[in-house]
Amino acid sequence: MTRASERAVGAVRELILRGDFAAGARLGEAELAERLGVSRTPVREALTRLAAEGLVEIVPNRGARVSSWTVAELEEVFDLRAALEPRLTALAVPHADEPHIAELEALAQEMLAVGTPGPDQDLDAIVPLNRAFHGRLVELADHAAMASALAGAIHAPIVLRNFHAYDDASLRRSLAHHLEIVAAIRASDPAWAQAVMTAHIHNARAVMVRTAREQEDS
Repeated sequence: MTRASERAVGAVRELILRGDFAAGARLGEAELAERLGVSRTPVREALTRLAAEGLVEIVPNRGARVSSWTVAELEEVFDLRAALEPRLTALAVPHADEPHIAELEALAQEMLAVGTPGPDQDLDAIVPLNRAFHGRLVELADHAAMASALAGAIHAPIVLRNFHAYDDASLRRSLAHHLEIVAAIRASDPAWAQAVMTAHIHNARAVMVRTAREQEDS
């Protein structure tokens, strides 16, 4: 893959994960090429690569769209995530030194600041902070096989991680979970950290499955 194609992969992936394109949205080659300032060839190669990752669906004679998922598919994804991510969080605990803990706490506090309901709430700002928080825990766990399996489970449906779907109670729980995970890590308690991450994932599952079910019924 050329350097231009690699850049296009990264750029389109970020647009999708950031929520610029909703699930099911059409991804026109010409429009993306103009937006990214490249020719259509790197865009076409990027879409093919992202289709292999599960972020994009390419339908013959209909072009590319952001992937969407059924309720059943989402439930399967969350089942796998619930089996892997809490365990990775527990494994991260003994590897987290004070600078790591400070970084995680800063991310959790910033999510709380931008996500708490009120006039200053910025739900879109939570997304990259949330990705950084969960990504850092996976890195600290230092377990390549489980990390790879988790990436396969969450990479595609992560596009649905839209905090606009959360009601106030679910969002407050989610924000509080991040802070409690940091507290568990600071206390060097893997079981506590694992339990909170399990609750965190089930909270997200309830929101995302409900949203997907509403979309299927509409």
